[in-house]
Amino acid sequence: MSTLTISNLSDGTTTVATSYITNGSAKAWVNFNGTGTIAIRTSQGVTSLTDNGTGDYTVNFSTSFSGEPAGVLTGGRNTHYYTGSGNTSSLRFYSITVGTSTNADTSILVLSANGDLA
Repeated sequence: MSTLTISNLSDGTTTVATSYITNGSAKAWVNFNGTGTIAIRTSQGVTSLTDNGTGDYTVNFSTSFSGEPAGVLTGGRNTHYYTGSGNTSSLRFYSITVGTSTNADTSILVLSANGDLA
């Protein structure tokens, strides 16, 4: 395998250091339907999802992180989200209805995972 080493990338107008891209970009992300039979719409660096019950999901990564990744989750309008637990190869999180402590399935969920890959 060959290695290409470059310091900067340019589109002809804007130049950015490659370290900014490799260190600042999400290492994995997924957009999925969290209702019924959950399904990935589109993703990068994600192998599968696990439905652990109502509003309780695990995202499984194709490449492990060197430590627990930081996850940022967004989704449907009447719910809020928090990460429950994670490890180097997956991240578990919950979708909870605003104003309650009740887990709720959500039709549109998008997770971005950041950290150093192993």
